[in-house]
Amino acid sequence: MSRIIHIALDDSGLPTPTPEIEQERKVAMFDLMEDNSFAMPARDDRDVPAGPYRLALAIRERRLVFDVQTEDENPAGEFHLSLGPFRQVVKDYFQICESYFDAVKTLPPSQIETIDMARRGIHNEGARVLQERLEGKADVDTDTARRLFTLICVLHFGG
Repeated sequence: MSRIIHIALDDSGLPTPTPEIEQERKVAMFDLMEDNSFAMPARDDRDVPAGPYRLALAIRERRLVFDVQTEDENPAGEFHLSLGPFRQVVKDYFQICESYFDAVKTLPPSQIETIDMARRGIHNEGARVLQERLEGKADVDTDTARRLFTLICVLHFGG
């Protein structure tokens, strides 16, 4: 099975998230557990343990860490990604989310919809960057990449 069955965020040492950020995290984790596609391709003639997988995400030493384990918690792989390619899209995503959260409180639906379309566009860009960075390490579909990008943003919130 090429999927994630458990996900953990190492948010130790990060500030308490805002209610909006916490809600984004909860929704992304729920949606990820409901439906995801995550596979680890063979690399350098090494066997890759079959899924389903348990995934822990963390930021350590200014790198994004994917710690992948098998269902029975045996190591399946760990890879570290530079945060550099994510910085601008995460910054843009937080700015548009802030505008969206403010708009929901005061603006008419038509203006909220416009901001939400921009938010989805930036979210899609973040998912695309993630898929590129994971190439050769893990195969994820677009929806899984979008949800993982949200979780990366949550980790960035305090980083």
